[in-house]
Amino acid sequence: MEPTNDYQKLENQICFPLYAASRLVTKCYQPLLKDFGITYPQYLVLLVLWEKDEVSLSYISERLLLQSNTLTPLVKRMEEMELLSRKRSDTDERSIIISLSDKGKQMKTEAQQVPVALASNFQFSVEEMITLKGLLDKLIRNVE
Repeated sequence: MEPTNDYQKLENQICFPLYAASRLVTKCYQPLLKDFGITYPQYLVLLVLWEKDEVSLSYISERLLLQSNTLTPLVKRMEEMELLSRKRSDTDERSIIISLSDKGKQMKTEAQQVPVALASNFQFSVEEMITLKGLLDKLIRNVE
């Protein structure tokens, strides 16, 4: 970004390239996830559960920076697809515990090629990818 006094120009905004990059990256995921019959937000839920199974809905909400009212219909749909199950916590009736089904667990192995295939679309070096991710992680931490 060139130093300038005109901060109202689109090309001088940080928000637009972040927004556009997010949309384009999500679009790159679509054909890769189509074979699994899942959407990008569903893939994110699976990523959380593949790291740690049997977690509360609030845990997934925190990890994905999504409100529970956004996440609940998504999880319900995934339950209908037999990717996971939902049950009330034995210790806290207000808490919903989300667990992978056998189908959801099996998908982890099948989906291992998704990040590799996606990375080939970016034409970045490994170092560039690490730098970009680090900067984005820092931005998220600072804005949270």
